[in-house]
Amino acid sequence: MRHLLALLAIVAATGSLPGRTSAPPKPYGPLPAERQVKLQEMELYGFLHFTVNTFTDREWGYGDEQESVFQPSDFDADQIAAAFKAGGLGGIILTCKHHDGFCLWPSRYTEHSVKNSPWRGGKGDVVREISAACRRHGLKFGVYLSPWDRNHKDYGKPEYITYYRNQLRELLTGYGPVFTVWLDGANGGDGFYGGARERRNIDRATYYDWPGTWEVIRKLQPGASIFSDVGPDTRWVGNERGYAGDPCWATYSPRTADGTNPVPGSTVYKEGINGHRDGKFWLPAEVDFSIRPGWFYHPGEDLKVRTPEDLLDHYFISVGRGATMNLNVPPDRRGRLHENDVRSLDGFGKLLRAAFGTDLARGAKAVASNVRGGDARAFGASRLLDSNRETYWATDDGVLTPEIVLEFAQPVTFNIARLREAIRLGQRVDDWALEAWQNNAWTEFAKGTAIGACRLVRGKPITTTRVRLRITRSPVCPAIAELGLFLEASPPREPAIGHDS
Repeated sequence: MRHLLALLAIVAATGSLPGRTSAPPKPYGPLPAERQVKLQEMELYGFLHFTVNTFTDREWGYGDEQESVFQPSDFDADQIAAAFKAGGLGGIILTCKHHDGFCLWPSRYTEHSVKNSPWRGGKGDVVREISAACRRHGLKFGVYLSPWDRNHKDYGKPEYITYYRNQLRELLTGYGPVFTVWLDGANGGDGFYGGARERRNIDRATYYDWPGTWEVIRKLQPGASIFSDVGPDTRWVGNERGYAGDPCWATYSPRTADGTNPVPGSTVYKEGINGHRDGKFWLPAEVDFSIRPGWFYHPGEDLKVRTPEDLLDHYFISVGRGATMNLNVPPDRRGRLHENDVRSLDGFGKLLRAAFGTDLARGAKAVASNVRGGDARAFGASRLLDSNRETYWATDDGVLTPEIVLEFAQPVTFNIARLREAIRLGQRVDDWALEAWQNNAWTEFAKGTAIGACRLVRGKPITTTRVRLRITRSPVCPAIAELGLFLEASPPREPAIGHDS
């Protein structure tokens, strides 16, 4: 009896049993930097493709376009930012310079920019207006600066790298905080090159000295994630069709077909669709696609804008598979988003808010088969339900296949389940399954491989009083930050679109 009383006193004082640790689990595998965590928590942001191509009806400018071509008739950065905000997007990445070399800000290093266009009497600065509008509307601002420049006379020569980095410095010091720097993999080919109509090819592996350029970004904007085929912070998912693979691991080892050093534009890019379970780097995927068939505005595509329902479907197969979603919405020749695009964004935002506005799991009692160190305050089942990504349910080190049950006082109806891992501890879980209590038995309604920052399950409505999550395979103890349940106002009758859509 004395031993039992002593044991109870220890538990009361420490919250755990002797011999069991309530220390956090040891991290597993590659881990994210803080800037990567912030980007993955953002989940959804947008591209803004806008340049001389908008006025020439091209996708890729040749580099010989006159500055006078760029002349939006009614540019409105606030209209653009407000539409992105209504769509639920958290930031805007502006194509400050595309392959044509035309700069949307008055760069000191070239005459091929807005300062020589008639727009705003040569005093305009698209980068400044968009970045300021982002701040007014609570959005983050990102920059795209194409490494390829079909206009600049020095492209292909060492002098161009100095030019390129000087422009990066302008963008990263003159327009406030930047959440991402987007680096394209299109490099070299036909162009105007200061009047020399010729083809200039470069050695992608050596020409740009990418580590030196990344160092510039890190020094000036340490909180900015860098995107390219090889990261170093965010990878291309390997397609522009709006989907991530299933599974889509956040870990990845970029490689080339010939075994040379991987650089932007040289990787076996299709491997980015799924990533690698044993990848050397924390390098989550970004799913980039356009609301229209093209990336720049074309009048002939005004009736080909994706519907809100289509955008929501793509959200589930991008963000819902652990990637971020980068949706391009291009301004028209007025310098505004077309009314059809605005309507679609607004509808998409409403569908998102309706679907995820109420987490039905918050009303449940959570019961776990194991809690790390018996410490319910730090690692208990209730941590799944507190809407805090920093807290999590974890088990003892040797418990690799635990389960947790949500119990409801009254039946609940849902058609979406959301899982999240505590990604600061790495991507830990291999396989999982979800079940509902129906007809006095557990019925599996979903299973999968990988969880990561976000894993969404979407199907027909299920009504039940109990839901069970089973971790069926994991190399280390799990650390699960959320199990949420949601109901769409109008759940889809058919399965969501597949990866070929």
